[in-house]
Amino acid sequence: MGQDTEARDLLDRLRAGDGSARDRLIALAQSRFVALARAMLRRYPHVRRWEQTDDLLQAALLRLHRSLAEVRPEGVPHFDNLAASQIRRELIDLARHYYGPEGLGANHHTDGDGPGSALAKVPESSGRPESLEEWAAFHEAVEHLPEEERGVVDLLWYRGLTHSQAAEALGVAMKTVQRRWASARLMIRDALGGEGPT
Repeated sequence: MGQDTEARDLLDRLRAGDGSARDRLIALAQSRFVALARAMLRRYPHVRRWEQTDDLLQAALLRLHRSLAEVRPEGVPHFDNLAASQIRRELIDLARHYYGPEGLGANHHTDGDGPGSALAKVPESSGRPESLEEWAAFHEAVEHLPEEERGVVDLLWYRGLTHSQAAEALGVAMKTVQRRWASARLMIRDALGGEGPT
């Protein structure tokens, strides 16, 4: 049985009230989202210094487990979006933990910039946020996107898939992915006052 087929079956069981399906969904999510957690952590170099992929994934899966006690995803894409949002939220919390005013990373000097350099600067050409506040605002803007646009951002920006791979994963035409990506970028730029993913 493929992972998508198994996920659909487990989601049907969960909606029917089978509590054991939730634990199996978490186990399935662990294998489905290890690559996503790794990709997201790569985009957070200042958190990657202190945390490993397994730690991030475990914390995000605990969040997902709690969410599944209340939320009943309507299908596999909804489940995938829910899991990705838990990883995003965990990354934001970890960044705030390490790089807040009292955080270990904000007060640890090994990069030559001296104490108080809260985050290592990311090259401007990368299209990535450069400060904790910008990271948080970016991920919160992604959280508020409509589900279709958010799903495309998860696949293209976080997971690094090509437009064609994303189209195959979503079961839509590549032009649909391109349209949703363009729409998502505009919405994120509006939310961030002109900044957004490249």
